[in-house]
Amino acid sequence: MKIYTKTGDKGSTSLIGGKRVPKNHPRIDAYGTVDELMAFVALLRDQEVIEKEWKAVLAEVLDRLMSCASILAADCDDCKVKLPTISSADIELLEHQIDKMDAQLEPLTSFVLPGGHQAVSLCHVARTICRRAERLAISVAEESPLPENVIKYINRLSDFFFTFSRLLAKNLKIEQIPWKPKV
Repeated sequence: MKIYTKTGDKGSTSLIGGKRVPKNHPRIDAYGTVDELMAFVALLRDQEVIEKEWKAVLAEVLDRLMSCASILAADCDDCKVKLPTISSADIELLEHQIDKMDAQLEPLTSFVLPGGHQAVSLCHVARTICRRAERLAISVAEESPLPENVIKYINRLSDFFFTFSRLLAKNLKIEQIPWKPKV
């Protein structure tokens, strides 16, 4: 199988189910954003400061994001391909990880400015791409059915990345700079 098919040379591509759409179609934008998120999650996972336990969690996140992308790429009532799912257990796993991290952190009293270490900044990049993916998935869901757990998972994942950024900053002894609005 060749990597190039030449079928997209005129600006269209196929969704799972066979429907051809322009490459700027909302579904393409949504799953393309999830793909972008995956690349940054992989880059975060590859950082030397990420402990083995968290590398495993991030590998699971990558797997679930691939499922989200597959679901977003499907536009068929009766797909001949069996699609992966996002389960309540996937969302609960993120919530468990968030709670576990929160238990190690001081209560948040203000917004914090991103940065201080490359891994911390990558968490914030992942968080913001996650929010964009969520907005795009909501747009897709407004036009055609989308399993609600996809949006829930992406929403919870952005919370995970924010909390993970705080945990990394704490563990790396990076000062979190509180945002103080100049009013």
